[in-house]
Formats: sequence, structure tokens, C-alpha cells
Amino acid sequence: MKEAIVSKGPSVTIKDSPIPEPKTGQILIKVAYSGSNPKDWKVAEFVDPHNSGDDIAGIVEEVGDNVFEFKKGDRVAAFHQMFCPHGSFAEYAIAWSYATFHLPKGISFEEAATIPLAAMTAAVGLYLRLELPQPWTPALKPTPLVVYGGSGAVGAYVIKLAQASNIHPIIAVAGKGADYVETLITRSRGDTIVDYRKGDDAVVQGIKDALSGYEVKYAFDAVSEHNSFQNISKVLAKEGSKITLILSGRDYSAIPSYIEPSTTTVGIIFKPNIYAGTKDEAVAKEAGLKTGGQEFALVYYRLFARGLQEGWFKPHPYEVIPGGLNGVEKGLSNLKNGLASAVKYIFKIEDTERVISCSSFL
Repeated sequence: MKEAIVSKGPSVTIKDSPIPEPKTGQILIKVAYSGSNPKDWKVAEFVDPHNSGDDIAGIVEEVGDNVFEFKKGDRVAAFHQMFCPHGSFAEYAIAWSYATFHLPKGISFEEAATIPLAAMTAAVGLYLRLELPQPWTPALKPTPLVVYGGSGAVGAYVIKLAQASNIHPIIAVAGKGADYVETLITRSRGDTIVDYRKGDDAVVQGIKDALSGYEVKYAFDAVSEHNSFQNISKVLAKEGSKITLILSGRDYSAIPSYIEPSTTTVGIIFKPNIYAGTKDEAVAKEAGLKTGGQEFALVYYRLFARGLQEGWFKPHPYEVIPGGLNGVEKGLSNLKNGLASAVKYIFKIEDTERVISCSSFL
């Protein structure tokens, strides 16, 4: 099979690799479309070259032992385990069954490729890190939430899930993608958009004005740079406030001590203990918890499928980068250069250019 290997730059090379075999609990998927994420070029800056794609949309080719929900021929989307072999920038990819979900009729592979990583990041941040009401136990009173970076895939999915949890008012900070964000919010519930392009002071004042007297105690920072968390810190309540950020290894010391910060790392879903890396990790281990990230993923991916079927959960807008795997370098370069706004870059794998060598005819 053809596989794209991403290295620093980003620079991408296409190579021939053997088709992988699914292990117990895994699924082999023939990839129709792969999504892309900023991490796909960022991790290549400090790790060995590898297939960094994680958003899979395609057809089940084979299932490993103990997989009972899926069979060959099923249309699915899945989240490949990050930093592991057999990612989505290839003709075939591997995913765990709990990180895979069926696609309802009417949902295209293109749409599905925008969902796995970004939507799960939104769920982890909202429900595990901010500990906000989940869709099956929605908020019954006003619960203001600041979403910084509302037009990006993660921020947009945060808004969609917050709507499902009856979390309002939502104050979304966005720029040129504001028109898209407008389609996600509910103005009648107090939701609004603040334009970050007007400057930091205007953002802070805009959030304060949007609150209309409410205290805001929750913020999802889907940007986590360019003064985003500094601006948020100026509006969060002095008691009981939480902020979650999406970039690991950054200096967040500017966040005041009265705000509880956390980092949302979507890789937590591949761990049995959802408290790994948090202040509660030791307590969770002592308690002998037997469920965690994997169960969280299983439940939410199936909720996404139900939401897609019922129409209240929508995929992200996308742009197909031409050339299949040959287009991965361009797509990741565009992400690095900040060219994406309210759009997810995806790749149609079957459009990969075939390089024919002389040996092919021998």
C-alpha cells in the first residue's frame, strides 16, 4: 500500500508499506478520506518521521479478535491512536474498535473525515476537564462559556456539543470565520461572537459586555496562544473558575492562581485511567478504577453517530486538497502557515499519484 511519511518542514514522502493486520480489539480500514490536524505537522518537528494522520473515514476491511460491533464492508469513521504505526495518511489504517463509529446514511466520507480527533478533543475538554453537564444531563440554568477559537474544528465542535448540553450563553471568540460561527450559536439564548481582530482590549471588553451581568466560570481555549488565555483570565470569575487549553508544554504561568487550569489532551482516550496526568491520578489509581478514557471514547463516538443521524450534530466544513497522499505536504504547509479558517483539510486517498518504476514491467 501507499503511505505518506511526514518529517520536519513539513516534508512528505510517499513509500510502499505492507498492509497492516489488526490485533485484538482493532479494525483495519480501507481509507477513503483522511482528515488533517495542526498536530500532524507540529509533532514532525521533534519526533522521527512517521505517518502522522489520525482522522480516518472509509470501509472496514478486516476486524481483529473480540471486535463485535463491526464487520467487513461497514462504512465507518475512526480516530487512529496518535504516535502509533498505521495512521490515516495511507491506503489502509488501523483503529481501535472503541474509537470507531458507524456512519449513518447521508453522511459522506468527506464529512466524516472532519470529525474523529477534533470532536473528541471538544468532548474531553468540556466534560472531563471543565466537568460541564453532559448531553444526557443538560444544564438547567444559565452556564456561561467562553470558547476562544470558535471557527476552528475543535472550537466549532465545542460549540455544537455545548448546545447539546444546553450550555448558554456561549461567547465565541472568532475572526474571519465568524460567519460560520454564526450558524452554530443561538442568539436567543444569549450566545454571541467577539471579534479578536479588534485587539486584546476589545476582546476583553466584548466578552464582559456579552455576559450581561452573568459571571463566567468556564473557558475552552482552543487557541492557547497569541494572548488568548491572558484575555480569558481577565474575565473569569475570581472564585470557582476553570480554563482548559489545547497546547501542551506551554508556559501558562500568566493564568491567575484563582483559576484552575488544565490541558486537554485527546490521547487520554487511549488510556484506561482518564485521570492520568491530572491532580487526581494518584487517587484514581488507589481507588482501582476499571473504566476510563476508552469507555468515554466508546460512548461519545456513538453519540456523535446518533447526532449525525438525527441532524443535531454536524460535520465541519472541509476542503479537499488535490492529489491524495501527494497533497498531504501542501495541506500541512497550509496549516502551518495559518491559511485554514473554518475549514478542515482532507485528502481523497484514491487520488494518490502512482509512481511506476521500470521494475513494474519485469
